[in-house]
Amino acid sequence: MLLVLYCSIISCDSRPERSAQKVDKAPKAVKAVNDTPVSNALRSPTAALASDTLNEVMKEKDIRLNGVLPRYFSLKEFRKALGEPDSTKLLLEEEPCTNIFQEADGSVDPGARYLFKSGSRFECSKEKVAIDEVNFAHGYYLMFKGYRLDGHTTMAGLKQIFPNACKQIGTADVMGDGQVQVAILREDSNNVSDGHIELFIKDGKLYKLHWWFPC
Repeated sequence: MLLVLYCSIISCDSRPERSAQKVDKAPKAVKAVNDTPVSNALRSPTAALASDTLNEVMKEKDIRLNGVLPRYFSLKEFRKALGEPDSTKLLLEEEPCTNIFQEADGSVDPGARYLFKSGSRFECSKEKVAIDEVNFAHGYYLMFKGYRLDGHTTMAGLKQIFPNACKQIGTADVMGDGQVQVAILREDSNNVSDGHIELFIKDGKLYKLHWWFPC
């Protein structure tokens, strides 16, 4: 897992940049991602105002890696879509404080391992695979609600899709990557999950996406 230390909260870069690519037959008006139930927002003006300022949600069901793979898939699907991993490493060697396929009793399959491919990291337990971290520097991309997020996605493009998250963007020193900007997305609209999704921006462009969960 990436270890990040948030240094400061700064506003989004206001320089004009190329927008994220919307894959549609014709241009449509951009609207922020906001999954707050309408019934809750209508109960009081205060609740509606609060929901409009929350960081946006990126649900697992709404993403596809390279337009094909969901967050969770099989090892067979991994090989079909991405080929053989560049390298692997047992979780027991890495000793992460949390893992995706942890059992209810806290145990982990001793054969569980990380799969590394083109700078991205996946967790594998038996025949199950999950995306842990996507590196956009080597051609990988995510489709999210009709938007393509890749290594060419600029800050201006991210502001179109995640305006609230970009308003609260911070900086972090990431091991191996140096200082990067970080935008935080929620995993669900009701804030049930203790985790979140981190978007890393380097040199003004989307660099990595990482699912973070506390120890």
